[in-house]
Amino acid sequence: MEFSFLRGLLFVSLTAWTLGDDGQMTFVSELSSKPAQKLSKYGWYGNVRLQRFHIPEETAIARWLFTVTKGHNFHCGQRNVTIHIRWGAPPVINPIGSKFPNHTLWSPCLSLILPVTSHSSTTFNLSNPAPGDWYVAAHLPEDDGRIEQKGFPSCSYFFQPQLSIRRAVDTPTLQQGTFLQQTAASDRPARLKLYVPEFASSLSVSVADCSSGEGSDSGNCSLVLRLGSSSLQRRPLTVNCSGIGCSAALSNPPWDTWLRVVVENSQDNRTVTFSIVSNYTVGCKPKSVGLKADDDINKLRGNSSYSNSTSASNSSVVTDTVAFSNQSASPSTPLLASACVWSIPVLYEEVDVLSLRFTAVNGPNISVTHTHPTLLTYPLHTQATGGTLNLQLTLNTTNVTLGNSSSVVACLSPWAPVLQLNHSQPCHTALFGGYGVRVNASVPKALVRLPFPQSTTWYLTLQLMCNSSDCGNTSLVSVVPEVFLSACVEDCGTYGECRLLRSYSYLYAACVCKAGWGGWGCTDNSTAQSYRRQLTATLLLTLSNLAFLPAIVVAVTRFYITEASVYLFTMFFSTFYHACDQPGVAVMCIMDYDTLQYCDFLGSVCSIWVTILCMARIRDTFKYTVFMLGALLIAMSMQLDRKGLWNLLGPVLCALLFMVTAWVYRGVRRRHCYPPSWKRWVFYLIPGALCALIGVCLYIFAGTEENYYYTHSLWHILVASCVVFLLPPEEKNREAWGWSRGWSWSWRPRVCGYTLCQSSKDELYAVT
Repeated sequence: MEFSFLRGLLFVSLTAWTLGDDGQMTFVSELSSKPAQKLSKYGWYGNVRLQRFHIPEETAIARWLFTVTKGHNFHCGQRNVTIHIRWGAPPVINPIGSKFPNHTLWSPCLSLILPVTSHSSTTFNLSNPAPGDWYVAAHLPEDDGRIEQKGFPSCSYFFQPQLSIRRAVDTPTLQQGTFLQQTAASDRPARLKLYVPEFASSLSVSVADCSSGEGSDSGNCSLVLRLGSSSLQRRPLTVNCSGIGCSAALSNPPWDTWLRVVVENSQDNRTVTFSIVSNYTVGCKPKSVGLKADDDINKLRGNSSYSNSTSASNSSVVTDTVAFSNQSASPSTPLLASACVWSIPVLYEEVDVLSLRFTAVNGPNISVTHTHPTLLTYPLHTQATGGTLNLQLTLNTTNVTLGNSSSVVACLSPWAPVLQLNHSQPCHTALFGGYGVRVNASVPKALVRLPFPQSTTWYLTLQLMCNSSDCGNTSLVSVVPEVFLSACVEDCGTYGECRLLRSYSYLYAACVCKAGWGGWGCTDNSTAQSYRRQLTATLLLTLSNLAFLPAIVVAVTRFYITEASVYLFTMFFSTFYHACDQPGVAVMCIMDYDTLQYCDFLGSVCSIWVTILCMARIRDTFKYTVFMLGALLIAMSMQLDRKGLWNLLGPVLCALLFMVTAWVYRGVRRRHCYPPSWKRWVFYLIPGALCALIGVCLYIFAGTEENYYYTHSLWHILVASCVVFLLPPEEKNREAWGWSRGWSWSWRPRVCGYTLCQSSKDELYAVT
């Protein structure tokens, strides 16, 4: 297609030289494009088309181009395509306004609406974007519930995102305590970067000696100092400078990362010269553990699931080592001068796909005091952002009773920890927000769920808070923080199913709800189906298959034993397939769901196949050969594409071709219309054809998710009824139970030593 003109990643080295007093800065251009994907109406997160882009460090400008193209030429009207953008993790969206599970926290992402008729495109520009992975999700409006048959033409739209960036390759670096001379013009801001080490508690950037060198106003440079990058949810820290200098300070800056510094000049046609310097304080450096790793190995052995297989002496050594570690890391001992928190080592364990478990090495119970915070660290990689991060904090009241005026405050924050917790200090760092919880004697348990957490290191800070300055006898309490990553929220509950989704190499999970339940975790029961309605739907869809019993009886009485066997097969598997296919709790599966579905689809098409061939009234040998050959081909096609349109139309058209050919041949040979009786046409063929036509129209055009169990039940009844009308009468030359000539299973009377013979004259479609 013409809109799929770029595939994969393209790198174009386009160099633009920007000249200034301080030298030259080089920018390069990088282009990336994703293949066009077909959009779907939103019903659950699996209908979203998710794309991932990577923006490198030192990117000055990012520009997305979003293109939507209609796939067919017939008129579909105008559709609104919704595009969501988020940094660090897939966007958490709620287009239909459903309820989220309890204790689930999420922040809205940037959303764009693109009206589309035949071809539309829009751009989105972002200056100083945050480096890392950016996620783009797109979908059509809410699903209207109409069931569209696969293979029929429909309004299709294709979405293709593309990204163009401008990246600086020689950005100056700010060193600790070293002044750097820079210039800034109105169209060329000064761009710098500085590294914030781990355990930094504060950071400051100062601008001094600002001068434009022109006129009496040379000392008023009117600069704008920005620290950080744009992530849509968070903006950089901005300070407006006046006079000859200014400074910006960050409390709890992000750890172990590069921080962007941009100085802009708000004066037109004027170049400003200034000096800039950065300083940070490393006030949270923990005690060194040295290079000896024996203690860590013993701790890992103590946490291993195979520890029971070790000897008794080894177990005691592990226990002693862990006990010594707990004692040495107790929060009641004085802190080092360079430390501001007690750091607890955490064991990182991968359980399954999108399933991680974090366990404190010293045991599940964590001691918390009021004098200083306790810190636990949880790293989350990119492949872990497709799940749900869960924090459950439980107060251990076994040994210590916490007063009503005391509580344990916890703050879960990304990129950097909150180093000071008190009643007035909110749970957020300098550039990023956090999630706070509190437990006390009245509320001993707290829970936080974060769907699609950002890819970074998360920090949990714990501290005991008291209303007075002294907590009295309760100066040390124990809590149990459980932090783990799961694919979905509580495995989507009773009325949902957690499904693993994939966008190229990126995996993520989402809940698909059933029986009218909705929401991120299938906990929204505003449109849920009652048990009575679920039971009614199950009974209608299963008992309607009993309409095949008259067809089976008619086939047996007319000695069409093979056809009756096919109808019995279809009735049996259709009944139990629909009993297993129900979305609610009124479900019964006698075997694997996929097997039931395959047998139901196979039996349905084979029933139509054998009925039309039976109407052709061809010779038995040829008929049963075509029966078997068609059944094998139908079985193969069902395995390739079970819900394809041509899996039904192909056998129907071939069987009709056989029937029409046979009827035309007999009509030409006998020189009159075939079948010859008008009663056969009026009372059998036309009613049967009408039943089939009405059933097909209901199946293809009238089905919705709301009326499915009505329309599909009518489809069962109409198809079974048309078989009763369309089956031809018994053949006059057919022996008892359908055995053809050449077999001696039936008894023939003998008269005077002679055997009475039956007439084999071909009298087709005689009305009996």
